Amino acid sequence: MATAVTASPPKGSRSRHIGPGRFFAWTIMILALALTLFPFYWMLRTSLSTSRSLNSAPGALLPVDFTLGAFRRVFGVATVKEAQAQGGSGAAINFWIYLKNSIAYASLVTFGQVFFSAMAAYAFSRLHWKGRDKVFLLFLTALMVPPIFTSLPNFILIKNLGLLDTYAGLVLPTFFMTPFAIFFLRQFFLGIPREMEEAARLDGAGHVRIFFRIITPMSWAPITTLVILTYVAAWNDYFWPLLVGTSDNSKVLIVALGVFKSQTPQGGPDWAGLMAATLVVATPMLLLLIVFGRKVVNSIGFSGLK
Repeated sequence: MATAVTASPPKGSRSRHIGPGRFFAWTIMILALALTLFPFYWMLRTSLSTSRSLNSAPGALLPVDFTLGAFRRVFGVATVKEAQAQGGSGAAINFWIYLKNSIAYASLVTFGQVFFSAMAAYAFSRLHWKGRDKVFLLFLTALMVPPIFTSLPNFILIKNLGLLDTYAGLVLPTFFMTPFAIFFLRQFFLGIPREMEEAARLDGAGHVRIFFRIITPMSWAPITTLVILTYVAAWNDYFWPLLVGTSDNSKVLIVALGVFKSQTPQGGPDWAGLMAATLVVATPMLLLLIVFGRKVVNSIGFSGLK
């Protein structure tokens, strides 16, 4: 008896069935993404408006009286007359000085934390000494101490040393190792085969040479990730630079945002200038995370499995 054979449709022509569960999940994800991105759009919309016109259409989704004047005020290229005509105060903004201070502060903190944390992580992972694990556990308890608790003692110490309003006063409290950085790198160092280290010892290499010639080159991925995370955290740090940086010589960019908040030329803050300055401050970090975001997530997950 002949059996009928039904030809199956080509693989490429088979339509993908979207069930109710998948549709609901995509809907929730799109809504969450829209809610996350909407504040950034609202900042852009406000920064492209004039402060004088914002009150006339507070709920408008598009910029009110489209202009780039707010960004000109942020970069300090607008004249006093132009700034006051668009709702600004006309006060001078030392944007490039604040930017230089932010870059110097974030770079110094990042270099110190990554360098000293890597050496401490090497000691906790590759060296054998009495009480190592107990000391590491005690050191990790610092992760449970809120940073606000150490701000006042650090401020008193920096003041007594005469380092207020200096780069040294800004950098020193966060220049050395941090518990998270040590834990992060230690987890990766534990996964490096000890055979390579033992082979280097047979060739007469000491701990310093092993650290710089073997451990560090093999750990570029987590070290790069730690550099990115530390730099972003230092760039966004607000409370400590606010306490220490009292003048333009040491005031960082994110603290300088308060200049726009405190200026009330029309009886209210210069919202357009404030949002433009906020976008300028946030854009470098957003680009950094967009480019290296996948590397950061992969390195954190890989280190956490060790």
